[in-house]
Parts: sequence; structure tokens; C-alpha cells
Amino acid sequence: MPTRSFCDVTLDELEALRPPGSAKHLLGRLHRVTRWVQDARTGERGPEMGKELRTFVEERFHFRLPEIVARNPSGDGATKLLLKLDDGATVETVHMPRAVKNPRVTLCISSQVGCAMGCTFCRTAEMGLVRSLRPDEIVGQVLATMLALGPDDPGRVSLVFMGMGEPLHASAIDNVKRAIEIMCEESGLGLAPMRITVSTSGLVPGIESLAKSKSRPCLALSLNATTDEARARIMPVTKRHGLDELRAALLAYPVRPHEKITVEYVLLAGVNDTRADAERIAAFSSGYRSVVNVIPWNAYPTGDFVRPEDDAASAFVTMLHELGCLVTVRRSRGQDVGGACGQLATDATRTKAPKKLAVVPG
Repeated sequence: MPTRSFCDVTLDELEALRPPGSAKHLLGRLHRVTRWVQDARTGERGPEMGKELRTFVEERFHFRLPEIVARNPSGDGATKLLLKLDDGATVETVHMPRAVKNPRVTLCISSQVGCAMGCTFCRTAEMGLVRSLRPDEIVGQVLATMLALGPDDPGRVSLVFMGMGEPLHASAIDNVKRAIEIMCEESGLGLAPMRITVSTSGLVPGIESLAKSKSRPCLALSLNATTDEARARIMPVTKRHGLDELRAALLAYPVRPHEKITVEYVLLAGVNDTRADAERIAAFSSGYRSVVNVIPWNAYPTGDFVRPEDDAASAFVTMLHELGCLVTVRRSRGQDVGGACGQLATDATRTKAPKKLAVVPG
């Protein structure tokens, strides 16, 4: 049985293997799982191909995808999926269809089992870091979700690396970059880099590495506090990379025409919601094309914060508008099934007990 997954092969690597016929044609067959058929011999789904090509492929690759072991549909149309990897570890993915004229689907995907960053407002942090996902597991996560819930057309898919884990962690970033390269291969899935967003807690070396990617995605920074002292209390990464260093990295990040860097701001009642905070956000997000994405905190059982009232959140957004910021508000989906921003975690792989975290307002 081959040990290499078809989810971890680039066009150049496939061409070097000299498949019968066109490598581009074969890559399309391998990666467009919505066109797969059920194998009459094994009962498993796989690409339809002739005998010679099938022999070539099956000698080199396996077609196992992460197994969807649970589906939790939300009342807002999103679905949280629990996927089991080949070593038994599990991750969560959120499928979010948008009912618009040209319907699209956003997939919120995970890059790690757990997370090492310790952000105090995020449930995933309670797991600690179990391990990073391999490139084939990241790609397979996307393909398994599309196969189960759609869409059939990869051109209608947007990806956000905002699920479990820190995608720019030293143990994850090379796998994330390779997975993105594979998914953006025109002959395969053909996803557009502009439709992929990678969110980081603020690892400057990772930001600099991502900027040099062959298939460079859009960047989002999870800011969440406006002084180094306040940010360090809720995001320990600040002790390694302060706000001045972060801003310098964003100023240097290359953006395409019409592209913006997203500055994410989880709004915590009584912690980071003052006029002074708004003024410092405006200063931090100036000098480069940016959009501030305000995210009212999504509660979970062991969380130790308070979600702001709608009126308070609206007032904060109004302040940012008045200060000249381009602002959007994250209407987090899947809250009723624990699938919203900051709520993802899997009990099956939890390695650290949940704990209460005392936070002093900044």
C-alpha cells in the first residue's frame, strides 16, 4: 500500500514521475474529488481512469481523506465538522455557505491539532499543541469537506486559516505554504491565492516567510489589544514580538492591487473597548491598505471574558469609522454548535485541563 497521499503532490513532482499521458490532466483527475466515482471493487471513491493510468497511480499514491466523524449543523446554515486524521487525532472545520446571487462557500480550516500560542480568549489554546497538520492533511481536510457538503465548483470556494492552530508556527508554516501551493495549482483545484486568508497571532518570522510564498495568500493579523502590556496579558506571543515590530512587518508585506491586510480585533467587554483603544487601532492600521475586522467575543464554557452588548460593539465600530478606519464586523457563524471564531476545540485530543484565566483590563 503506497504511503504517499495524492493530496501531497505538485504538478512538477507529478511530471517528474512521467505518468502515461498528460500530468496536468492527471492532476485534475486526482484533485477534483467532486468528479470522483465509486470503485466497484473496493467501494471507495476515487478518480475515474483507464487501466494503465490507474495502475500507475495506485502504485504511487493512496486516496484516503480525513474521515468526517461528526457533523453539527448550525441554525444559521453553517456546519461544524469533526475530522479524524490517520493517527486518530481530530480537528474541526467549519463549512459556511453564503446565500447570494453567485453562491460561494467559505471553509474555515485548521492547521494544527491544538495550539501553542496560549491566547486567553480562545478555546483551542486550552488544548495546548498536539502537532501540526501535514500538507496532505490540510488539503485532504478541504477535499473531504467539499466532497461531503460542496460546492462542486472549486471556483466558489474561499479558505480561511482561522480554525484550530497557528498557521505561521515554526512547525506548521512550511506545511501550510505547501498545501496552499498544491490547492492553487491551476491544473488541480485551481484556487485563487486572493481567496485564501491566513490569520496569525503575530509571528513576525512567519509573516516574512509567507510574504515570499509562491502562491501568496492574503494576511490577517489577530491584534486584540493596543498596548504591548495589555496585549501580553491576553496574547503571550507579544512578549516575543511587540506591536512596533508587528506593524513594521505589516508595512513590509506585499499586497496586490485592491488587496488589504485584515486587522482582526476580538472585542472583550471592559478589557479592550475604550476610545483610547480605538485611537491606537487607527494608528496601528495606518500606512498600509487595511481593514479592521471587529469580532465580538464568542463565549465558551471555560472562557473568562464577557461578550460586549450589541450597542457597545456598535459604538466602538462607530468610533473606528470616525477615526478613518475601514471597518467590518464579523458576524460569527456556528455559535450555537461551538463553531464560531475562538470556540473550536476537540475533547478527543485535549491534552491540558481547561482553566480560568484572570485578566486585568488594559
